Formats: sequence, structure tokens, C-alpha cells
Amino acid sequence: MQVMRGWATRYAPWVGLVSILGTAQDALAGDYEGSPQVAEFVGEMTRDYGFAGEQLMGVFREAERKQSILDAISKPAERVKQWNEYRPMFITDARIARGVDFWRQHEAVLARAEQEYGVPAQVIVSIIGVETFFGRNTGNFRVIDALSTLGFDYPPRAEFFRKELREFLLLAREEQVDPLTLKGSYAGAMGLPQFMPSSFRAYAVDFDGDGHINIWNNPDDAIGSVASYFKRHGWVAGEPVVSRADVRGDQVDEGLTTGIEPTKTVGELRALGWSSHDALRDDMPVTAFRLEGDNGPEYWMGLKNFYAITRYNRSVMYAMAVHQLSEQLVQARGVK
Repeated sequence: MQVMRGWATRYAPWVGLVSILGTAQDALAGDYEGSPQVAEFVGEMTRDYGFAGEQLMGVFREAERKQSILDAISKPAERVKQWNEYRPMFITDARIARGVDFWRQHEAVLARAEQEYGVPAQVIVSIIGVETFFGRNTGNFRVIDALSTLGFDYPPRAEFFRKELREFLLLAREEQVDPLTLKGSYAGAMGLPQFMPSSFRAYAVDFDGDGHINIWNNPDDAIGSVASYFKRHGWVAGEPVVSRADVRGDQVDEGLTTGIEPTKTVGELRALGWSSHDALRDDMPVTAFRLEGDNGPEYWMGLKNFYAITRYNRSVMYAMAVHQLSEQLVQARGVK
């Protein structure tokens, strides 16, 4: 992350220089000039986290309100795709081929991450593939613009994005990088694994030991950070992800999970007409779901590692795409 170290001199010191808010407000210009919300936010950051008010106002002087971000987040939701439409978006020959290349290129780092965190290499590769096509699509919005726009100009979720803006400024200070240089998605997701700032601060790791965490263009740190995330969210080494189920009877749909949380056990599902293809304990909680496949309905039981994947994105189809892409990567690479 050496290319971004200019932040340390441009805005140093972050800590210790706390200006009077009124003086700092006079320095505000640009899209957020005179904004009471920004002034209040800067006041909180100086009071609660020791930021230097003048330097922080300098950041917001250069932050830009982006209508394209507001348009993107306000778009009506598309029709929810069925599994037989969703799966081909992520499990493609091109993504599998690029994933195999990525795996081979970073084989030693992936093996070390698997050893340290217990998360299989193919799952780590699959996440990065689904999220950004292995770094091809990491987002072209400045994170400061995305989070400022959504934190100050998008009332429905302003509280959430203002929290992420706070986390972003903290991580920039901790990593000694210029917040005006970091880019991500229109919602502020960053780097190869598309971490939000709060996830970065909680789970990202300096996996190459260079003293900085760089998930933007350092695959080692991105790989270690994904593995760290899954480990912290309950991934169990060596355990399966899902189990296919057969169903019979008129109570089958009563077993389907509402949402993501595993609310029924294998035994309870069996009483409703579900039978797993694998030997599972009756007391095991699972997420029970149905997908519309090319050949009709598919019934599945999501196990603890499946739930861990949904913590990355709370979608059954997302988790299945990650899982099945990981299986395809293993098959294409020819390893067991």
C-alpha cells in the first residue's frame, strides 16, 4: 500500500490537533460546504476519537456528492431470480478458468490460510471470484464519496452508512493511508473481497506481515482476510456445507426455513417428510430451503458452514453459488 502513504504527510497528525469546530467549519467547501450534518459528524469524530478537526474538514472539502450513487441505491429491486437464472451468472467457464489461475498463482498463500484458519482454499478463491471476478470488478467510486453521499444524503440508511464512514476514517488513520485515494463499490465495499469498513476493521489481517493491511491490490492480505472472516463467523474445518434432501408428503413446505437462521433440526425435518442424502445427527440445526433448478425443485439442508457463508451475504442463492463454484474449481483444478 506504499502508493497511498502520502496521507501520512498530507494530513498528519490525525491525533492531537483538535481544532475548535467553528473554525473548522469555516474551512469547509465543496459539496458539503456548510452542511450541519457534516459539522456535527466532524465534531463527534474530534470529541470521541481524537481526530484533528481541521484535517478532517479538509477531507470533506474534497468529498463529492454523487447522484449516480443515490440513483444506484434507490433503483427499484429487480425481480428475484430463480436459482436456474442466478447460478449461470456466477458459475461460468470464464470464472472457473480465472479461478484456477488465481489458485495456482497464490497456491502457497492459500495453503497457509487454510492451515491457519481451517477454511478450504477453494472457498476463499470462490468468494473472491463471486465478489469481484478476482479483482476485475472492485468498484471505481472513491469510498469517501460513496459513504459521504449515503451517510448525509440518503435518509433511509443514513445511520448505517455514517457508521461505516466513521469506521472508514478510523481504518485510514490506523493504516496511515489517504482516504481520498481508496476506491470501492457505490455502497463503499472495498477491495478484492468487498469488505465494508466495519468488516475491514474487525476481520481483515496483515497476512504478508508487511505492517499494513491492503485488500485492494495485495492478494495475500485479501486471502487471509477472507479466511479470517469465515473463521470468526463459525466455519468448522473439515465439515460439509450442504446436504441434498429428498422429500415426500404434504408437510414438506412446513420445513422450509423463513430467512437464513437454522430454525429446525434434521429430526424435525424428517418428521415433515425430509430425508437427507447424508448421515446427519437428528439434533443438528439446519437451514432448509428449496431452489428451482433446471430439472425442477431442489431441496437442500444448509449446515453450519453454509450459515457461515450467508454471514458474508444473507442470501441462500449467494451461498449456494459460492459453494458450487468452489466445487467446480476443485474439479477443474483436478485436486481432491
